[in-house]
Amino acid sequence: MHRPFDDHVRPHPSAAEPPGPWRGAAEPDPADVDPVVLGALLDRHGWRRRGGAAGRYTRWTPPGPSTGGTSLLVPESKAFPDCEDLLGEAITALVRSAAPSAKDVLVGLTVPSDEIRWWRDTPAGGPSGTASWTVQEQLRSAARQMLLAGALAARERAGYYGGRHRRQAQALLDGVLVGPAPGGRSLTAFVPVDSGRALAVRLCHAVQATREAIDYQRATGGTEAFDAAVSAGVSRELTEAVIALVRGSEGARVAVEWSPAAGVPQGCAARMEPVEFSPGDLPVLRAAGARYLQDEPSVPVRITGTVVRMRRSGPRGAGTVRLRVLAGADVPHVRVALDEDDYRTAGQAHLMGLPIRVAGRLESRGGFRRLSDASGVAPVPVDEAERDRLMKSLQENPDFFEEAGEQGGEGTPP
Repeated sequence: MHRPFDDHVRPHPSAAEPPGPWRGAAEPDPADVDPVVLGALLDRHGWRRRGGAAGRYTRWTPPGPSTGGTSLLVPESKAFPDCEDLLGEAITALVRSAAPSAKDVLVGLTVPSDEIRWWRDTPAGGPSGTASWTVQEQLRSAARQMLLAGALAARERAGYYGGRHRRQAQALLDGVLVGPAPGGRSLTAFVPVDSGRALAVRLCHAVQATREAIDYQRATGGTEAFDAAVSAGVSRELTEAVIALVRGSEGARVAVEWSPAAGVPQGCAARMEPVEFSPGDLPVLRAAGARYLQDEPSVPVRITGTVVRMRRSGPRGAGTVRLRVLAGADVPHVRVALDEDDYRTAGQAHLMGLPIRVAGRLESRGGFRRLSDASGVAPVPVDEAERDRLMKSLQENPDFFEEAGEQGGEGTPP
């Protein structure tokens, strides 16, 4: 069973040890910290450089009002004699610091990660500039959608994915951490370079291409820019994410900042200026999403899967089966309409604990979860161990005949 999307977007570092590249990385080792990278991260997160000894070290203070002398001494390079001692003291100060940005700096030091940021311009919902619960949930939901759209595009370019590649895309998000900023109107995702740089690069290009396509359509009325933008990673899933980000706000922005430890990826600018979207962009985005949904073609496939549900209107005739896909398509389940003979074959394969193989076209309508023009239905031989495993899995599915019972006897295998 695959966990819901929320489980793949981790909260900011806490006592619970997350999986992936963050495991066991509670605090960076001073011996592994590059002072140049530390300085770049401090500058990115608003810390102020206050001078220091030229050529030896620099002094940094937290953003915001004066904190009573709190500061970090960061050596200019590892050639400085007391480099490791100073870095150890700086890391300890960051761990103890009350500044929210201190945790962001520590994340960037612990595991090199690209940072994806979102901002929503919304009226203040509470005291001291805090946002309402609903506003914060809207931001988190839109950010989740956008990360998933980037992960899908990193795997394959398409105008519409539906159920395709969703398991792989969600797996790509396993190592992503999310840290909210004070006020609830911004959010930062830390995407580890080792596992997620392709996601960050693709999302960077896709967001910029979306902005350019919107501007082109609003200026000329032409939609061809959205057709070309698919190659950059734009899709219905991304347009829906941008709509969710902007809807109910006065505007929104997205930016990507590269890990200073890993450097700038090939083909990307050293600094991505925040890409802005406004409520006036929503009609264009909705039209583009509808176009992607309509134009994405069906896909010829040959699927191997286990029968997990059967249904037909009577004891004989054609019927519909639901398959759990084992191979042949990047979707978890599909529904297949079968004639009487193929339906019988599928039922017999189920009773024997065997998967079936079927060819057809994976339809874009319904999210690529339906197979049309099915043909060549046949059981697939498996070894005894695999057959026993499949039988146990199917026996644990109490809903196999539930839909049939509700239909007055539909679904009973011949």
